[in-house]
Amino acid sequence: MLASGFASVSMMVWMWKYFSFTLPPLFYVTASQWHAHEMLYGFAFAVIAGFLLTAVKNWTGIQTLHGRSLSGLVACWAGARGIMLLVPDWILFAAILDLTFNLWLIAAVAHPIIKVKQWRQLGVLSKVILLTLGNIAFYAQVLGWSINGARAALWIGLLLNVSLILVISRRILPGFIERGVQEKVFLKNSLLRDRIIMLALVALLLNILTIDAALANLVLGLTIGFISSMRLSCWHTPGIWRVPLLWSFYCGLWLINAGFFLYAASFITSSVSMILAIHCWAIGGIGVITLAMMARVSLGHTGRNIHQPPASVFWIFGLCIVATLFRVLMPLVLPEAYRISLMLAAGCWIASFSWFCIVYWPILSKPRIDSTPG
Repeated sequence: MLASGFASVSMMVWMWKYFSFTLPPLFYVTASQWHAHEMLYGFAFAVIAGFLLTAVKNWTGIQTLHGRSLSGLVACWAGARGIMLLVPDWILFAAILDLTFNLWLIAAVAHPIIKVKQWRQLGVLSKVILLTLGNIAFYAQVLGWSINGARAALWIGLLLNVSLILVISRRILPGFIERGVQEKVFLKNSLLRDRIIMLALVALLLNILTIDAALANLVLGLTIGFISSMRLSCWHTPGIWRVPLLWSFYCGLWLINAGFFLYAASFITSSVSMILAIHCWAIGGIGVITLAMMARVSLGHTGRNIHQPPASVFWIFGLCIVATLFRVLMPLVLPEAYRISLMLAAGCWIASFSWFCIVYWPILSKPRIDSTPG
């Protein structure tokens, strides 16, 4: 709930600052880097935290943070977000709170995984650790201790979020589809395809952070896009288009693929800006898929029927997808209307996450309907 509320509020603040030119008083990073950090390390990291604290409990059978300890974790996250939005010149305090949140989350997730020796989950944990290192790199530049820390942090934050989505979706989406559609289907994963996607993602991030060779970026972007498209094609069945909690997830993954193709295209033609690929990943991938995941697990983990979501989820998901089209497609077709496309995209994003908050507040603020803990 806090993640979705912050997604709306932070976008309102960013649009106000962007169009009024009242930029945050940070001396060593740009305003757009500040905005990107809050979306990747503020909004997205909160979604990751909520997902992992719930999932790890289910994976291991061991209770994760709850009660006062969970309140303390939330307070660290909320304090950092408040400072970054309202008084960013107090950046040192934000850094302390934010990194405390990151390290606390790592400890909370690592303890049950190690205790029951579920070593296969260390891949997910490693991504949280790398995201924390990225956050450290960002604050190092903000505080004037490094030169390129923010650039590295934002690429790490973006591609690791995308990587985490691809890993988790590989585990869960085929099963969701098999159980969620009316027709009988059996969806298989290709281990070879999965490994190629992950290795190419690692290679792409390493290339961006080191030599940043344009040809390598082009080839790796196309490779990930094509292989991931093959995987998604194998997961398709017509029945998903009758289930909002499935087609939203599926569309979000296709928008991630589109981001890789746009990224590759930015090295071929000047008419495609890399910023379009970045927003296709961020809005269409991270935004749409987090909404889809939050909408689903909020039902399942409160004892409700995941096959009977609120009717408004159709519009919540649709608005976020439309926000992607305004931010990515409209600048390609009507580059002269760039500022209008930003306003329309931001408006749809804000409406989507605000609507989610309104609809899911009664679900998330009350005890489970089956009276079990949670």
